[in-house]
Amino acid sequence: MARQQPPPWVHAAFLLFFLSLGGAIEIPMDLTQPPTITKQSVKDHIVDPRDNILIECEAKGNPAPSFHWTRNSRFFNIAKDPRVSMRRRSGTLVIDFRSGGRPEEYEGEYQCFARNKFGTALSNRIRLQVSKSPLWPKENLDPVVVQEGAPLTLQCNPPPGLPSPVIFWMSSSMEPITQDKRVSQGHNGDLYFSNVMLQDMQTDYSCNARFHFTHTIQQKNPFTLKVLTSRRKEVNPGFPQPAGEADDALMARGVAERTPSFMYPQGTSSSQMVLRGMDLLLECIASGVPTPDIAWYKKGGDLPSDKAKFENFNKALRITNVSEEDSGEYFCLASNKMGSIRHTISVRVKAAPYWLDEPKNLILAPGEDGRLVCRANGNPKPTVQWMVNGEPLQSAPPNPNREVAGDTIIFRDTQISSRAVYQCNTSNEHGYLLANAFVSVLDVPPRMLSPRNQFIRVILYNRTRLDCPFFGSPIPTLRCWSPPCSLGPVLSQYALFRCSVVRFKNGQGSNLDGGNYHVYENGSLEIKMIRKEDQGIYTCVATNILGKAENQVRLEVKDPTRIYRMPEDQVAKRGTTVQLECRVKHDPSLKLTVSWLKDDEPLYIGNRMKKEDDSLTIFGVAERDQGSYTCVASTELDQDLAKAYLTVLADQATPTNRLAALPKGRPDRPRDLELTDLAERSVRLTWIPGDDNNSPITDYVVQFEEDQFQPGVWHDHSKFPGSVNSAILQLSPYVNYQFRVIAVNEVGSSHPSLPSERYRTSGAPPESNPSDVKGEGTRKNNMEITWTPMNATSAFGPNLRYIVKWRRRETRETWNNVTVWGSRYVVGQTPVYVPYEIRVQAENDFGKAPEPDTVIGYSGEDYPRAAPTEVKIRVLNSTAISLQWNRVYSDTVQGQLREYRAYYWRESSLLKNLWVSQKRQQASFPGDRPRGVVSRLFPYSNYKLEMVVVNGRGDGPRSETKEFTTPEGVPSAPRRFRVRQPNLETINLEWDHPEHPNGILTGYTLKYVAFNGTKVGKQMVENFSPNQTKFSMQRADPVSRYRFTLSARTQVGSGEAVTEESPAPPNEAPDEQSIWNVTVLPNSKWANITWKHNFGPGTDFVVEYIDSNHTKKTVPVKAQAQPIQLTDLYPGMTYTLRVYSRDNEGISSTVITFMTSTAYTNNQADIATQGWFIGLMCAIALLVLILLIVCFIKRSRGGKYPVREKKDVPLGPEDPKEEDGSFDYSDEDNKPLQGSQTSLDGTIKQQESDDSLVDYGEGGEGQFNEDGSFIGQYTVKKDKEETEGNESSEATSPVNAIYSLA
Repeated sequence: MARQQPPPWVHAAFLLFFLSLGGAIEIPMDLTQPPTITKQSVKDHIVDPRDNILIECEAKGNPAPSFHWTRNSRFFNIAKDPRVSMRRRSGTLVIDFRSGGRPEEYEGEYQCFARNKFGTALSNRIRLQVSKSPLWPKENLDPVVVQEGAPLTLQCNPPPGLPSPVIFWMSSSMEPITQDKRVSQGHNGDLYFSNVMLQDMQTDYSCNARFHFTHTIQQKNPFTLKVLTSRRKEVNPGFPQPAGEADDALMARGVAERTPSFMYPQGTSSSQMVLRGMDLLLECIASGVPTPDIAWYKKGGDLPSDKAKFENFNKALRITNVSEEDSGEYFCLASNKMGSIRHTISVRVKAAPYWLDEPKNLILAPGEDGRLVCRANGNPKPTVQWMVNGEPLQSAPPNPNREVAGDTIIFRDTQISSRAVYQCNTSNEHGYLLANAFVSVLDVPPRMLSPRNQFIRVILYNRTRLDCPFFGSPIPTLRCWSPPCSLGPVLSQYALFRCSVVRFKNGQGSNLDGGNYHVYENGSLEIKMIRKEDQGIYTCVATNILGKAENQVRLEVKDPTRIYRMPEDQVAKRGTTVQLECRVKHDPSLKLTVSWLKDDEPLYIGNRMKKEDDSLTIFGVAERDQGSYTCVASTELDQDLAKAYLTVLADQATPTNRLAALPKGRPDRPRDLELTDLAERSVRLTWIPGDDNNSPITDYVVQFEEDQFQPGVWHDHSKFPGSVNSAILQLSPYVNYQFRVIAVNEVGSSHPSLPSERYRTSGAPPESNPSDVKGEGTRKNNMEITWTPMNATSAFGPNLRYIVKWRRRETRETWNNVTVWGSRYVVGQTPVYVPYEIRVQAENDFGKAPEPDTVIGYSGEDYPRAAPTEVKIRVLNSTAISLQWNRVYSDTVQGQLREYRAYYWRESSLLKNLWVSQKRQQASFPGDRPRGVVSRLFPYSNYKLEMVVVNGRGDGPRSETKEFTTPEGVPSAPRRFRVRQPNLETINLEWDHPEHPNGILTGYTLKYVAFNGTKVGKQMVENFSPNQTKFSMQRADPVSRYRFTLSARTQVGSGEAVTEESPAPPNEAPDEQSIWNVTVLPNSKWANITWKHNFGPGTDFVVEYIDSNHTKKTVPVKAQAQPIQLTDLYPGMTYTLRVYSRDNEGISSTVITFMTSTAYTNNQADIATQGWFIGLMCAIALLVLILLIVCFIKRSRGGKYPVREKKDVPLGPEDPKEEDGSFDYSDEDNKPLQGSQTSLDGTIKQQESDDSLVDYGEGGEGQFNEDGSFIGQYTVKKDKEETEGNESSEATSPVNAIYSLA
């Protein structure tokens, strides 16, 4: 398991960011401006003599520039040469040789001039040369006689081509010459033998030259060798030997050993000149016996390790991108055991001109100053020449505002008349540089160049950049709102408004520079690591004296995509099932896509694989499934990768042969693709097969790519047997082909080979026209003509276009035509739905295709104007009706009549209180017909219906609404029919009423029959009332099972029936292998599982259970392990469970459902053991005891208690006991104390007329509330005085005792 870094393209945005921080000022194209060259051919322009010549020159400006050319510094009059033309709105020259002519006549130096009223821009001087591939001179070569062990040079001397050909050596049988440190090809094309061996004469040697433009290979007559030897010991010369073994073979044959000597270059020293920026190639080839080794050194320093590399078995040293510090003396050392020699090469680095300061366009406001700078370097030092509008500056009209100071032109107080295009030409003997820079004088208020109110989404913690490109003249000044400040002129077309950062976020100016933010010189704001708080609206403002412009960017931060559960490395046996997990977290507002790669190639999900959102499952793993699997989770903003490796263990079988014992793999890619036998419409492709990796190659697939219509997209071209490695490919005209080859064996396909060289076939007129031509209206007053565009292999030439013709069919008017480069054309202002004749013909620069077929199309449709009339309805049965109507007139359809359509809806049911859906439904009757049938209606219902006519635009007006009623029908099946068997003697049946009664229910019919295996008993019938939904019956015997069929009835008849069977007896074992009678005994966190089966001993089972969160788990079980316990369950959760055979998952028990009980945790202990509960019970008990004591005291006192001072104890006026000024308690033993109540905490609360128990205590005074409920106070002493003669024992009462303790 490994998390991978995202591929390079994920970071491409940051590369573009750094590349875009600089750049020349661009004037918007809607403003007047001098010409600017935008495209031109290379300085050394080599062309293929078989093609037309194109010399490119494109320019922009406002007004659009005109073009003219010079050839060899003289005006080139294009109008006088019929072969030469200039492309429209362009300066590109096209020289056409289809009608004859020699391309060599047009060789020379060309220069393009682009001119408008504000100036003239110049292209480079383009040197046009025609590619040449001269034939090899015929020569008869005598055999080369050489002594064994002597050095030998076979000279190639290829004919001079343009460009120089690629040289390689082969035998006459087209076998490559094996090269090593003894035999190798030099940079000049010669073949060098450091020492000749007897084996070298086993083949001949032919020099081959491959010319790039003409795609031809020319072969020199082969050399044959005759090796003279003084044989001392016989050595088999038939097999090539490595250099070390060859040296041993030479010495074994008595060849004298020799010290090294240089074959190339000769002597002890030489010199070489190279231009700056080019590659330096130094070469030393030495002879000797044994073959010498070559080493390279630089005097006074080390070789540049980052640029130096060794080639051709260390015989060549290449230093790339040479600079001045690479000049000096290099030497190569050739050594063997006999000695060593060295050769010194003095390297001088010269330089064609290169820019130090290239002049840039200068945009000024009237009265401003500026300068153009043209600084270049080179070796020797280049000279600088200024021109204006293509003429030397010395011959231009004088300008008092302009001053030339060497490589700088200074402008002061510029005016509108100063507008021009200046050219700087810097040159030395090795080349030249030409640059155009215009001076434009404008008065333009600031304007924003980017779209307004941009919306940017970025991933959290990523880097991003906010740009605000603008333009204005004078160059706008940046200032902030609060506090006021000015950044001064910013000499760039980009800026972000803030103080120090020129940025406002969410309308608040803040200094964003430093730390996580960085502002570049052009004002671009870079946020190095986006955080959530960076989200918001950023505002940028640019101002100059003419006005102000501002823009806003809204930045939204998204959460990153992360794989939090990655696939893990697995080892699996062949035939098993493997699951690779890949669980992803991502921002919910972004669309997530999860895909899989195998061995870094897209994985094909076949029948054996199942891809889910968070996993990949492979069923029946095979050896070809082994490899690395990468999960790719991506959104439109980011992605995350995770990789795991799957190892597949094959069955341990004894191999029958050596090949079977070796692991098989996909073949290696083919290599060394070569194109020969080049013809106009065919080419021969040859390749070298790769290793088949122990599985024979069965097929080769040849693919091609073309760079005009779909560059970078590969298409299958043809397929060939695995026994061939060369094939003739049929080609189409004017396609720039590139080929590659894929090898296929039984394991899979190889990686594609490296592409071949390109080969462009010559052009021709198209041989076919586009297909699928249609004419259809998209609006009521137009017709859109579309077709399938032709691909690259059917275009046959450049500038493919289509001639579209059309005319009204009935009028036979003249054809309208237009040339189109796309795949559609819209004809406007057409009448409604009229037929047109249409033709689409292909055309390219070579001519037109054959005349196309005529297709009939129609202009746009409008909505129908009329509705069907005289709509009549006839009820056929309870679910269908017959419709009949009068058809509409054809002129009212206003299009193609697609169908008549009936819209109907169920208004109500004839059954009371039955809710019905009033959703509108429709029935279609295609074509122009006057009748139809509407079916699938609900019986016993009221319906409404309307009809319309439909064309391609839509519905017409609706007809009059019709009503109808469907008669009673048969009901649907009873719902939720359940059969339960509580014991062996009784069967209980339950059911619910039908969902659709379709009438008035009259009852239910139950049919049942007993069966035992193949024996079936007599069918019994029971009829029930419409309200009965239960039935119980006694089994006739404990062995048989019952099959029940239940249906509901209306007056029409019985409806759809539902059938169920009684459960199998617990001890009944099926005849076939099966699992039954699964029993679950659940607790809160575990459950015991048992089941019955009729498998043999030693059978393994699997218990599979799924919780209510859809989490699936499995437990493997041995047959003898019952009961088993599931221990990882959750309290109070519902589970579904089944048991199946481990060897055959198809043999499974029925799925059962169970729920675990609610758990009792330590925090849910018995309430009787809780301290708070015990305390509460004690308090209640004490209060109850006090109440009992008070009641006892009152009962023991009885009688009447005189109250001497009524004013002290006022009574309510309604009190019946106030007659004699006393209270009688004896008659109210069973009544609660007057005016008292027990509070929730068990205490007696004092309210109106409450007597405090303190009054009956000893000593102290009882204090009463100040709510006016009792005025005055009683003491024990007062009571005793006022109740003389009363022999109450208050002093010893329990209440007094209690209050005495208080």
